Amino acid sequence: MSLSSPWLAAAGDAMWALVDRYTGLVRYKGGTKAAGLAAEPPVIDCSGWAALLLSSGMKAVTSSAGKAVFSSDEIAAVSTWSDHMIEVLKRQSGWMLEGDEITAEALPAFATIGLQQGGGAWANNHPRPCGITHVVQLVQRPRDGARFVSEAQGWAEPFGLRLLPLEDWFDVTRAYITPGKAWAVDAFARAGAHQPRSAEGRERP
Repeated sequence: MSLSSPWLAAAGDAMWALVDRYTGLVRYKGGTKAAGLAAEPPVIDCSGWAALLLSSGMKAVTSSAGKAVFSSDEIAAVSTWSDHMIEVLKRQSGWMLEGDEITAEALPAFATIGLQQGGGAWANNHPRPCGITHVVQLVQRPRDGARFVSEAQGWAEPFGLRLLPLEDWFDVTRAYITPGKAWAVDAFARAGAHQPRSAEGRERP
């Protein structure tokens, strides 16, 4: 997928640099945010990793644009738990896909996807109106535009930060891509001229 905006390209480069640096080297630890990367061994959870990618991409957009495309408050707001992160990004962009609307064709370049995957007692640690307990981030490899999902996960080997081609991620996550269990939002909707489309081909607001 080509990126129509240099701002989007800057976001993609910033996120990919983090993916390239940390994938396979960081373990999963619930409740641990970006500060966990300085631990020995380094650890992080899903929302901490997604927030680090998003905030780095948003800062790169602002730097590339030479103006505050994203305010400091908007950037800070993504550093939150998974359910609230999806709510925040929906409110900031006004755009969302749900359930089986979420397809490779419908997703914008750097979508963030929240999933309702249970989690046990720990999932009660924050209000979760949608029941979202896991969040992942789409990224692109700059040299060829190949699409991947980057996530911190603790239920399947290898535990920790992993990177899967988008279609492979769909294959292992298909059971959760259903109405009421999956939501996709786009933190970078205002940074490019792309027009995400729903599964039915309609332009989304």
